[in-house]
Amino acid sequence: MSTAPQLVVHRDKELMAQAAAARLITRIVDAQASRGAASVVLTGGRNGNGLLAALAAAPARDAIDWARLDLWWGDERFLPEGDPERNVTQAREALLDAVPLDPKRVHAMPASDGPHGTDVDAAAAAYAEELAAAAGPENHGPVPTFDVLMLGVGPDTHVASLFPELPAVRETERTVVGVHGAPKPPPTRVTLTLPAIRAAREVWLLAAGEDKAEAAEIALAGAGEIQAPAAGAYGRSRTLWLLDRAAASRLPRDLYPAASA
Repeated sequence: MSTAPQLVVHRDKELMAQAAAARLITRIVDAQASRGAASVVLTGGRNGNGLLAALAAAPARDAIDWARLDLWWGDERFLPEGDPERNVTQAREALLDAVPLDPKRVHAMPASDGPHGTDVDAAAAAYAEELAAAAGPENHGPVPTFDVLMLGVGPDTHVASLFPELPAVRETERTVVGVHGAPKPPPTRVTLTLPAIRAAREVWLLAAGEDKAEAAEIALAGAGEIQAPAAGAYGRSRTLWLLDRAAASRLPRDLYPAASA
């Protein structure tokens, strides 16, 4: 069931990153207190990495029990291990190498020089199996119930590597698919599908900058998910759009409270 999106608009992208990092710390600590562990899906891109860098710099980061945190990714560029363009490489530089995570609980998506070689579809199937293995009976499906799943929003409304009109955004059964011919380089990618994204308790969509304003306007105006994948990304209990003023510049002011600006 779709949850109506809530919007929080910050003055600029730096404040947005800091506030989102503080919000994420709170969510993780709450989940660990109530369920013993927490599960978060990370996103790459400038806003996802900005959030991770802000989290690394936050004094409250030590409130998290890092050994009881599972990290997953919403998508990945299908490139060799350690490639600077891979989301996991950037996440390690921004945060992961600085905190005491359990390596077994850091679930990076396969690389193009991994056990599946250059077969991106096999790599996607393997990640789907890893998600299914982590899902318990209480999750009622083939993926864990993520506490927070974060997504950057592209200028074309893409989220993860789900691009408008391409086959991946139409997928209704599989939880992870290979992407061939993505319009944004590199063309070969691995991505969660909308069914996997919607398994999350909370989905957070991050958008900062004037180049995201049209995408936010389209996605929040009731566009269809095939044409605007961001419109199809929502959580079981909460869907949160975290924006800066530039990204929110084309939205009607009645969509978000004045206090959040």
